[in-house]
Amino acid sequence: MAITQPPVKFTTHRSLSSRLVLATLRGRPIHISGIRSKNPANPGLAPHEISLLRLLESLTNGSHIEISYTGTTLLYKPGLITGSVPGRGADASGVLRHEVDGRVGRGVSYLVLAVCLLAPFSKGKVNVLFTGPGVITSAVEKWGDISIDTVRTAVLPIYTQFGIERDLEIRVHKRSNPSNAVRGRSGAGEVQVVFGHQVRLPKTVHMLKTGRVKRIRGVAYATGVSGGNNARMIEAARGVLNQLAPDIYIFSDMGSSQLVNYEKAGATEKKKVGLGFGLSLVAESSGPGVFYSSDAASGAEGGETPEDVGRRAAFMLLESVERGGTVSAEAANTVLTLMSMGSEDVGRIQLGKDVLANENVVQLARDLSSFGAAGWGIRDAATVDEKNEGQFTVSVVGSGIGNVGRKIG
Repeated sequence: MAITQPPVKFTTHRSLSSRLVLATLRGRPIHISGIRSKNPANPGLAPHEISLLRLLESLTNGSHIEISYTGTTLLYKPGLITGSVPGRGADASGVLRHEVDGRVGRGVSYLVLAVCLLAPFSKGKVNVLFTGPGVITSAVEKWGDISIDTVRTAVLPIYTQFGIERDLEIRVHKRSNPSNAVRGRSGAGEVQVVFGHQVRLPKTVHMLKTGRVKRIRGVAYATGVSGGNNARMIEAARGVLNQLAPDIYIFSDMGSSQLVNYEKAGATEKKKVGLGFGLSLVAESSGPGVFYSSDAASGAEGGETPEDVGRRAAFMLLESVERGGTVSAEAANTVLTLMSMGSEDVGRIQLGKDVLANENVVQLARDLSSFGAAGWGIRDAATVDEKNEGQFTVSVVGSGIGNVGRKIG
């Protein structure tokens, strides 16, 4: 008879996405209570959290989810990560379609980052198509969500350092921005994530060389508005960055807005949603696998010029470079989670003090401890090299659990 492990208990919805991913990777059930219980207007799980639970159920076999009547209590018992299996949610070609509800106001990167963490430990290939009125491909500053372009150019390449490098792709079929024009229809974009490299255990990494920024790349995007906005954003960003880096190339991408059905006064109308523009910038260092990124996008309420967005993205990129380290704040949780799932060896990365003190990183350390992972070793990197002032070396011991569905790497 199999021994059922007691659930790991939490009493707040903070970092719920990270906790669900950790529970799935480590095969431990979790019990979360008090989910927005003090919010009289919208208690319980939010639409984006329910969407994530549905996605986890589709990617796993044997998962069990219990939600209380009010939605303030959740019990999640994870199953085996199987990936996109034809006949179990995926179609005959192996593509799993995940419909995102229009009430989800978060960027699709919220879901994509979770998929990318689970995919290397899947039994088979992962191919997920995110579609529906709630898919937002741009950055959403209200939630701190990065754009899908930053995930593709600044987070996905880091998987190479862990020996995960083949058949990885993120395709943006339709772009979208946050929209307040139509109630319950926030984006209507379309994104496909292909992750075909599964491993038994991620490699142990030692990312200690920050290097110097050697090139800057970016994507300026405009959806349903004039393509001239892209040129204005690029010119404004270059006005800041040209004097600091010689190798700069920013790609311009323009797309049409999507039409969705909207019912009003008993009649059905078609409305345009997802209008807006934004800029994603990535600075690549000479250190292996070191990327710094920034995102800026027009808000759903408008009122910001393309020049303001371009300059803001450029200055945010400079702030990211100034924080230093070998891992940016946007990718820190991904790297640290993969390190904790690796072989039982000590991996090391260098983090800037502002990245290490980020509330998401601190919460991840506490959650890993709750799941039985070893604590992190932290020491001042300046004791080794005076150039590393304000930097810290973080040592993480892998759990050796890895991919239980795949016996060979």
